[in-house]
Amino acid sequence: MDEFPKIHNTDEIPGEAPQVIENAINVFKQLPGIGDRTARRIIYWLLGQPRDKLEEFISALEELKNSVKICSVCFNVSTTDPCHICANPERDHSVICVVAEPQDIAAIESTRIYDGVYHVLGGLLDAMRGIGPEDLHIAELVQRAAQPEVKEIILALDPSNEGETTARHIAKLLKDVDVKVTILAQGISAGTALEFADPRTLSAALTNRTEFK
Repeated sequence: MDEFPKIHNTDEIPGEAPQVIENAINVFKQLPGIGDRTARRIIYWLLGQPRDKLEEFISALEELKNSVKICSVCFNVSTTDPCHICANPERDHSVICVVAEPQDIAAIESTRIYDGVYHVLGGLLDAMRGIGPEDLHIAELVQRAAQPEVKEIILALDPSNEGETTARHIAKLLKDVDVKVTILAQGISAGTALEFADPRTLSAALTNRTEFK
């Protein structure tokens, strides 16, 4: 089994690393929460692994890129279109839970109390970053909310300035639509991303949700 040369000390590499290594480090630095130091540790760790382990990583990434689709109904990530949630007749399609990102769905599903469907915005309104309504799946949400079968829209967005701004914008657009608009009850700490909320807290926030005013 082929292996790359073992590098035991990944913190102190004398001189500059070869450009091919620097290129790989720069790619990893594009990942959320990964800085220069962490990226270097990852790259040198990978270099110390057997070749078949690296090929396993590459294969998994290629399969991810080739197999994952965006659901044309709710914009969740899935291997099918529509996704398994939208296509499930046992889900309550009269209730749509609005989230910012696909990973927020996993957080809500972990509570095991929600049986409705979802709508992924693809982010939050953020004037500082130049993200406006046209950059998110807000227009599609309004269209879904206007369908006769839809009775409630749950705004399950991060408790942040961006989350509140987005919620208010959506509520304003749905003002003349015959649908109930609710928001998660307080309990999730301000500034905490929804995906990091523990299931018990999130479950209580869902159960005790209130009408958005």
